[in-house]
Amino acid sequence: MNREIDEGLLPAAQIAIGLNKEICFFKSFGDAKPQSLFCIFSATKAITSAAAWLLIQEEKLSEHDLVTDYIPEFGSNGKNAITVGQLFTHTAGFPHAPFRPIEWKSKEETLARFAQWRIFWEPGSRFEYHPSSSMYVIAEIIERISQQSFASFVKKRLLDPLKLKNTYVGLPSEERTRALPIKYCGSALTEQDYKEMGLPVPPMTEVTEEAVLGFNEPDIQSTGIPGGGIFSDASDIALFYQALLHGGLGEQSLWSMEMLDDARRIRNQHLNDPVFKKAANRGLGIIISGDSDRNYRGFGKTNSAKAFGHNGAGGQLCWADPETGLSFSYLTSGHDRNAVRQGRRGVSISSLAAQCKAGD
Repeated sequence: MNREIDEGLLPAAQIAIGLNKEICFFKSFGDAKPQSLFCIFSATKAITSAAAWLLIQEEKLSEHDLVTDYIPEFGSNGKNAITVGQLFTHTAGFPHAPFRPIEWKSKEETLARFAQWRIFWEPGSRFEYHPSSSMYVIAEIIERISQQSFASFVKKRLLDPLKLKNTYVGLPSEERTRALPIKYCGSALTEQDYKEMGLPVPPMTEVTEEAVLGFNEPDIQSTGIPGGGIFSDASDIALFYQALLHGGLGEQSLWSMEMLDDARRIRNQHLNDPVFKKAANRGLGIIISGDSDRNYRGFGKTNSAKAFGHNGAGGQLCWADPETGLSFSYLTSGHDRNAVRQGRRGVSISSLAAQCKAGD
């Protein structure tokens, strides 16, 4: 990481390693300072999912429920048979669903979008990553059950009990100076480059350069987007994953081990990622290492098959491994346009971190 910062490939990064409910290593690189905050993008999905697990544990929500049981307005355009579990596992059938981040601040605009969306294929029949759409629906379900805003629920029921004081679902104006500006680095690979490497060209999605840079704008930073808008630091995220290993932190217990074991159970074992042609390995809103191909999602080659987590745009890495007890977070404000280099960087960093076992 120091080398890549020195060579100008990245402007800033931060890492943390957790073990035994504590942070045992934390370091900032480049422009990052210990107090810096990063947008963790899709790594947010693990936090949103873990918040919903609290309601599942309390038997107020089930993955087998229909979404329309909670949001009747959602059922138009063939979406009436979608289950809550399909939202978590990216099998709901509406991966390409338009939604401007700022619309999440308006209940009227949010519900209008839900009604507008249509399915592209039969729910449950295939896997295709839903970059943001399904998590908006999960967050709305949380709001309807809890009778409070999604941001408030996450703060009161998850962040405050775990004492994660540097994690924000909606960045407050007084904390904006701590958030490092997102920058794009390097040059993108061409179709010919991918062809020569024998790799598929990444599909066009809503995660465009323009959309990512929008997270430098105060209006979007303050929105608290449930599929990719949380701001945090590496220490808090590594502690959060320690809580997912132990059910909580300190004396505070949030999730039973039965709940966590079930959340980590791979659903839809027969479904593959359509881009990489490899097992999707999805639990309830999280990715499970699962097999020898686990590194294609950013898990290290030295993780166990039980490792779980969620990465994010720009190369954010967040995971825990039940076999070693380690948790790890790597956050960066530098988004490498070279997707292959970014992927190799993540696998290399995760592989090194996964070897930091107690006693080694």
